[in-house]
Amino acid sequence: MVGGGDSKAGDISFAGTFASSAFAACFAEICTIPLDTAKVRLQLQKKAVAGDIGIALPKYKGMLGTVATIAREEGLASLWKGIVPGLHRQCLFGGLRIGLYEPIKNLYVGDNFVGDVPLTTKILAGLTTGALAISVANPTDLVKVRLQAEGKLAPGVPRRYSGALNAYSTIVRQEGVRALWTGLGPNVARNAIINAAELASYDQVKQTILKIPGFTDNVLTHLLSGLGAGFVAVCVGSPVDVVKSRMMGDPSYKGTIDCFVKTLKNDGPFAFYKGFIPNFGRLGSWNVIMFLTLEQAKKFVKSIESA
Repeated sequence: MVGGGDSKAGDISFAGTFASSAFAACFAEICTIPLDTAKVRLQLQKKAVAGDIGIALPKYKGMLGTVATIAREEGLASLWKGIVPGLHRQCLFGGLRIGLYEPIKNLYVGDNFVGDVPLTTKILAGLTTGALAISVANPTDLVKVRLQAEGKLAPGVPRRYSGALNAYSTIVRQEGVRALWTGLGPNVARNAIINAAELASYDQVKQTILKIPGFTDNVLTHLLSGLGAGFVAVCVGSPVDVVKSRMMGDPSYKGTIDCFVKTLKNDGPFAFYKGFIPNFGRLGSWNVIMFLTLEQAKKFVKSIESA
């Protein structure tokens, strides 16, 4: 379990940890996906090039402005576009990355290790579980981004996909099974990095807070640790997150390097932090909700397993 040095991996079973993690991740996803939809739209929005004819001013401006524009033009329900594959993703990715974190961390330090686990080991464990988990869950991420990227269509223009299951089957039929792993490179990089930033920083911040007199393993500690994890994650992961979203939303890119170079050339270095505010709003609130829920879910599972 992700803890501050006060819990052992054997407190609850792997199945219990997986179920708690999947539930917490899904609950956080439902609460924050409108911000994620706004983030994806901002990341996919390209800068107008001087001399281009018919290029309008940017449609989306800021997190709240983007949320308002989507709700006004496409309806409130559009903010939850991609929620079905998003939940698919969190069940797989959330359950695996968090469920495997303690076992992998213990594997790296060895059975006879005593004391606080070094931060470098926590980061390595987070990188490992993030990469493994997203390699399994990449198709769900791809479908989620494609559904979120589709805005308001002109009258009579059919939607690309009628829903999540239709998107999976359409992609396989039209582009092949391998297409479900489009953007795997930047996605592995993004999720390994963000997972390490989230889990290692949460682990480290919680461990540090619990050493301060007066602090205990309670909701306030979990809240502060979750905010710290979200801030570190978005600072570290924004550039690869932008590349991942653009590759998944626009199949014209030839690969990760091509996407990175074209984004840098056409939109400038600040493009890699497009959607930073909604990304932090999303990841910050997501981490707070997820970790608060996770800690309570683990306590519930532990009470069942120890009964």
